[in-house]
Amino acid sequence: MNTKHQTDMKPIIYIDMDNVLVDFPTGIPRLSEALQKEYKGKEDDAPGIFKLMDPIPGAIESIHRLAEFYELYVLSTAPWKYPSAWSHKVEWIQKHFGKEPDSILYKRLILTHHKNLNNGHYLIDDREKNGAKDFKGEWIQFKKEPFENWEKVTAYLLNR
Repeated sequence: MNTKHQTDMKPIIYIDMDNVLVDFPTGIPRLSEALQKEYKGKEDDAPGIFKLMDPIPGAIESIHRLAEFYELYVLSTAPWKYPSAWSHKVEWIQKHFGKEPDSILYKRLILTHHKNLNNGHYLIDDREKNGAKDFKGEWIQFKKEPFENWEKVTAYLLNR
């Protein structure tokens, strides 16, 4: 039985992956030339792209800082037609945050096309698609003023 009272729980933040945690464009040149041509304009469908990307500058450090005060979950969407993208997102999280039970994002990846169905205090997402604009908590639209980068998002959340 969980003995923690609701008032003792940390606020919940959901964080999108693509172009929020993950610098999507950095994966494109790492695809083979043939895949780059075949998937031009629809790169998110390219096999293997989700495990090739770098983190957004400041994202890793911000996650570690925010984890002290918030319950963090990654809330992302993956192409329905390419189930390997789902496992590649898990691999990316494990690569950058660890695979062990004591790692910050261990078993905290939620893949959905309906982000509005998750209950929490904040959603950090760059786009309004997949239910982000209908999220019941506060939607922090990443890369839009005043949340242009992780430094500004982190400062905002740590001063709440």
